[in-house]
Amino acid sequence: MSGTLFIVATPIGNLQDITLRALSVLKEADIIAAEDTRHSLKLLSHYGISKPMISYWREREQARAEELIRKLLEGKSVALISDAGTPGIADPGTVLIRRAVQENIPVVPVPGPSAFVAALSVSGISTEEVIFIGFLPSKKSQREKLLKELSLEKRTLVFYEAPHRIMETLSAMEQVFPGRVAAVAKEITKIHEEVFRGNIPEILLRMAESKIAGEYVVVIEGRTDETLCSVQDALAEVISLMKKGLGRKEAVKRISETYGLSKKELYDRSLTEEIS
Repeated sequence: MSGTLFIVATPIGNLQDITLRALSVLKEADIIAAEDTRHSLKLLSHYGISKPMISYWREREQARAEELIRKLLEGKSVALISDAGTPGIADPGTVLIRRAVQENIPVVPVPGPSAFVAALSVSGISTEEVIFIGFLPSKKSQREKLLKELSLEKRTLVFYEAPHRIMETLSAMEQVFPGRVAAVAKEITKIHEEVFRGNIPEILLRMAESKIAGEYVVVIEGRTDETLCSVQDALAEVISLMKKGLGRKEAVKRISETYGLSKKELYDRSLTEEIS
């Protein structure tokens, strides 16, 4: 009989943010698979846990996954942890989890901290419908293309960003999401935790006076009907629907009826736009 793969969420900063169940699983597991064993040793040592460890940092995730699958098939139990938060959520772990599912190995979640959930909960922005994007592409052109596509999204958007790119990314968002309410959280659960709220220009001004450090979570409200303020914006939504396979006439009909715009004008303008 195979062992069990436990997906264990660990603190994102404050070591006290770990569940009793997570500690129990870590103590009882045969093996702890850690993103970075050196980093995880701080947590394990704090709670007096000493177990055989295997690192599965991203560059070797595929090879390590196969090694761990063999041990699971031998009947060993494995607790999978990342440096912080929930494995597989913008962290390594997905490869191993997918392979375990393919091998019919039991995969059991041990829920706990997640940076984007923590940031969202204090953002003051709607949590009814949310899209988690994670880290944006590092290339400027790809990043701007994705942000432009997301500008039509009505659901709340959540991003992760590194300290060396946060100001550049927010500046790009300022152009794509004008007037939107946003929240930027840094160092969540840590000593220098801080949440900046307001529109993006306001946040940029306040962050310029703050020390840039740690990873950031950016929460931006979705587009409301009031933000569709020009024919160009409406045209962008028509093009978006066409890219998804809707016919031109039907796409124009939906958007013009929704926002009370001229069907003929939208249709004629759409003929001059390329769908790339």
